[in-house]
Amino acid sequence: MRVVVPGGTGQVGGVLRRALRDRGDEVTVLSRRPERLEDGVRHVLWDGRTLGPWAAELEGADAVVNLAGRTVSCRYTDANLRQMMDSRVDSTRAVGLAIARAARAGCAPRVWLQMSTATIYADSRSRGDDLPHDEVDGVLGGEEPDVPLYWEYSVRIARRWEQAQAEADTPTTRRVALRTAMVMTPDRGGVFDYLSWMARLGLGGPVAGGRQFVSWVHGEDFVRAVEFLLARDDLDGPFIVAAPGPVPQRELMRSLRGAWGRRPGLPATRFMAEVGALALRTDTELLLKSRRVVPRRLLEAGFTFAHPAWDAAAVDLVGQARALRRR
Repeated sequence: MRVVVPGGTGQVGGVLRRALRDRGDEVTVLSRRPERLEDGVRHVLWDGRTLGPWAAELEGADAVVNLAGRTVSCRYTDANLRQMMDSRVDSTRAVGLAIARAARAGCAPRVWLQMSTATIYADSRSRGDDLPHDEVDGVLGGEEPDVPLYWEYSVRIARRWEQAQAEADTPTTRRVALRTAMVMTPDRGGVFDYLSWMARLGLGGPVAGGRQFVSWVHGEDFVRAVEFLLARDDLDGPFIVAAPGPVPQRELMRSLRGAWGRRPGLPATRFMAEVGALALRTDTELLLKSRRVVPRRLLEAGFTFAHPAWDAAAVDLVGQARALRRR
């Protein structure tokens, strides 16, 4: 296949572009800065906002997988939240315009997978019935009582992100929104690396009681889900990309500490988490919001997870991380 990957230079993009290249696809990455990528992967500049010469890359392509968007691993200041919103919405609109132009020339991609986020769902503790969210029965966020205003803004970003894809004039292109949980890979700088750093230092205990759920997906399963959705012409709309076994934060970190060699894990209050997040220039929403989602539509479509349970996934990821460090 010819696959164009806007925003394909980040952690998740790196995992995906290498996997697509390794299976024999012709991969073109769009990004805002010149970068040297792996042999066999083309790199094209774009601004992520407006049509330009890059749009020709979509003409005759089989698929577009848009991963573009500012990282959420930062302080949730007003300026950063606006950048999160603009980078997601503007890039999605630009991709939609490029596909529409290709459609008028009769050479539009047949499928457009658009990154989204499981954060679009309400904090799971607000449901009251202790059931996980899915694509059919899940409750979208934004109206929960007693949650910080910027948590609500994160949901607004997710909703507008998906709306930008839904509003695009691409009638001949199948569209899928990837409501993705935390993607766990052994690479430096990702969420698994950050959590592992805490676990190895003995800081990976329960935060604010640790009962809030964490939804996650192994990087290999993220890639497999993308490949599955690229191939299935009968599937469109929103798909949750998360392992079927979300776990409470205290259990997630207990398993991770065990995988690293049974390290101690100091508990942290909400205030301590705020101080730690400030020092690390990130935000506590990533630790405190209860994300409990399950991939109902993927499972019903016949997708099988290679890493459905966190205990085994943590062991596998720690093994890969150790192997990377020995290189």
